[in-house]
Amino acid sequence: MNNSSDNSSNISLDNYEIFESKIRYNLSVKDLYEISISKNFGRLTDQGALAINTGKFTGRSPKDRYIVKDNITAEKVWWGDINIAVQESVFDNLYKKIASHLCKKELYVRDAFACANNECKINIRTICEFPWSDLFVYNMFLRIKEEEIKEFTTDWTIINAPTFYANPEIDNVKAENFSIINFTKRIIIVGGTGYTGEIKKGIFSVLNFTLPVFKNILPMHCSANTGSNGDTSIFFGLSGTGKTTLSTDSSRRLIGDDEHGWNSNNQIFNFEGGCYAKVINLSNEKEPEIYNAIKPGALLENVIIDDNGLVDYENKSITQNTRVSYPIHFIENIMVPSQGENPKNIFFLTADAFGVLPPISKLNPSQSAYHFISGYTSKVAGTETGINEPEPSFSACFGAPFMPLHPTVYAKMLIDKMKNSKVNVWLVNTGWTGGPYGIGKRMELKYTRAMINAAMDGKLDEINKNNYHIHSVFNVQQPRECPNVPSEILSPRQTWNNDSEYYKKAYMLSRFFVQNFNKFKEFADNSILDGAPNLK
Repeated sequence: MNNSSDNSSNISLDNYEIFESKIRYNLSVKDLYEISISKNFGRLTDQGALAINTGKFTGRSPKDRYIVKDNITAEKVWWGDINIAVQESVFDNLYKKIASHLCKKELYVRDAFACANNECKINIRTICEFPWSDLFVYNMFLRIKEEEIKEFTTDWTIINAPTFYANPEIDNVKAENFSIINFTKRIIIVGGTGYTGEIKKGIFSVLNFTLPVFKNILPMHCSANTGSNGDTSIFFGLSGTGKTTLSTDSSRRLIGDDEHGWNSNNQIFNFEGGCYAKVINLSNEKEPEIYNAIKPGALLENVIIDDNGLVDYENKSITQNTRVSYPIHFIENIMVPSQGENPKNIFFLTADAFGVLPPISKLNPSQSAYHFISGYTSKVAGTETGINEPEPSFSACFGAPFMPLHPTVYAKMLIDKMKNSKVNVWLVNTGWTGGPYGIGKRMELKYTRAMINAAMDGKLDEINKNNYHIHSVFNVQQPRECPNVPSEILSPRQTWNNDSEYYKKAYMLSRFFVQNFNKFKEFADNSILDGAPNLK
């Protein structure tokens, strides 16, 4: 064995074709901090957290994610622009190159788990080129105990090499950066990008395939928490809609903030052991739980800090997608283990920049399936290059880039789960009120929290009973009253003070919904299609 290790674990990477490397195995957070700082990868903030820059990529690159087309995936994966197929020869070629690139380097190896539910737990080995990538793994996956190391056998391996770049002209990939999942070999290779989110989303994609296909478990891109009565709430939402913020509530125990499963025993369980929160405009006043989790052990990404280590959370000069990862126990009120029973409420979060969706509305089963498959939110000016006006954005199941199966597979599973658990489903607009982006204003967080709390404790149904207003375009049930929320805010039409302009925008958005759903129509039955909005 040519590998050298700095501890007694005697780990070898020879079977990965990685030779003569210096292995730093399951290092402590303290060691990873010290190495990262000594190598000038990062610096400490005034709160004692490590801040690093991920380089060129400050977010995922979904167009550069591939799945090997083989006997396992060929007939099951929904191939297309989201799930891009590559031949095994492409994977093998890049694997040999990335392994050769890592030979003789100092590497950071970690063994960990995913899935808090023992029935679904998978053992993961990560091999990282950078120490702070290894810190991210420590924060985000379920941490292994010392006594478990000897018995550990790897189910999946992730090889992460940010300084290895593909040659698109000869390697049969689109760009220098790539992430490729091989279900037969159970290996994920990530090259050319330092963005840590690619690591966790690779495993999320794996579970989104294996859990429905082999275990009949619904995987979900959602956060979840549990109340004092044991009731569980689930929050679906794309980036920027408030998924992490709204589920991290001091009055409820957090199960997890991003990735969960729903099994046949009606249990919700976390895939992860940590949280990966956006920190743009973060403040202690609005999000104290997340703010106070940024302490020694946390990893901040792409934030601006001054000479004294003070973080400017409003600064988006590097990216709007500034992030922090931390172990879930950095949040005080959590479920241990990360599982919840008795799901009673599901919230679909959307940041509607057109300002036409109600701030909260109740969905029937057909509408629930339709909106789940649609996965609507909107992009606003400045969030991406070339976007000057608000644009509708649809991501099936609120997580299309991570969903290898056809969206209707997940939707039909969700319908069955909803029927069996008699769960309430709510559409929550955390976006604009009083007009579209540029005219109206963003919905205040205190009002959104009040509406969600009223839905969870049953007061919204109790107060409105048979008095819900049916929205004339989207047909959803719109409450007329809610504790601690001005009644005029509950009606988006009233906040506009211009009915004709409001309905013009509302019908415009409904056309976008229908147009987007056309690609799913042949796979959807009437129980789903009946949830569509009206067309003028």
